[in-house]
Amino acid sequence: MKKVISTVIFIFAIVLVIRLFCGVYVHDEFTEKHFFIKHRPTLKWTFYSPTRMSDTKFKELSKEEQTEQKYFNEFVRDQGLSR
Repeated sequence: MKKVISTVIFIFAIVLVIRLFCGVYVHDEFTEKHFFIKHRPTLKWTFYSPTRMSDTKFKELSKEEQTEQKYFNEFVRDQGLSR
């Protein structure tokens, strides 16, 4: 019984670490999905750019889209991904 509980706790810990430190981003030009390792833990899994490759200004986006763009910039663009 202890072995089963230990195994379940170990699997839960591994899944939690993967969820916190890994993610998927949608390339802003080619719309392909790429797996990546995050530079800091967050529960957010999928990152995308609402502006994509258009000339849309940051101030023209809604609050939700601005938040998504900030996450995309921090985790993807500033880390040298999605070039």
